[in-house]
Amino acid sequence: MIEELLTYDTELFLFLNKLGSETWDGVWRIVTHKFTWTPLYVFLLYLVFRNYGLKPTILVMLCAVLMITATDQLANVFKYGFERPRPCSLPELKETMRFAAVRCSEFGYFSAHAASAMAAAVFLGLLLKPYYKYLPFVLLFWAVLVAYSRIYLGVHYPLDIITGMFFGGLIGWFVYRLQKLLRIRFLFLQS
Repeated sequence: MIEELLTYDTELFLFLNKLGSETWDGVWRIVTHKFTWTPLYVFLLYLVFRNYGLKPTILVMLCAVLMITATDQLANVFKYGFERPRPCSLPELKETMRFAAVRCSEFGYFSAHAASAMAAAVFLGLLLKPYYKYLPFVLLFWAVLVAYSRIYLGVHYPLDIITGMFFGGLIGWFVYRLQKLLRIRFLFLQS
């Protein structure tokens, strides 16, 4: 059963990966780069500050650091626990796939990029939804875009992406609930 699932995962990876072309490789490298989205993060932080004030914004920043650390560390636990090779590190796939990334490390289950993007989308989407009704959908689309870039570049299978997005969504929701509890208990009591 697991072997059959991994076979389907590889077939879907090859299909999605081969949709790319050299013309678009640079765009997808930009999409996947972590610093590309810094202006978006600054803008979202501004929206948090504008709608919640200074103290809650500081709490949100601390929660965001906790959240990204949690997604990265959980991804590392899975990567070195399962030791599933990335598609770009397998000689039998190198000849049939497109590799457009800058480098390829050894293990890839699950995608930290997908997890972190989904965690940020869920966390900030829930936080800002009362003020910007459609923002959660925009952020989810952004998370899917970042996640797909990993398949396009040839460094993750779809199952790596789906698992990363699942855990990222859970962590984002948990951290949202945590900051809400902390904000109610500590910040409003001091005002």
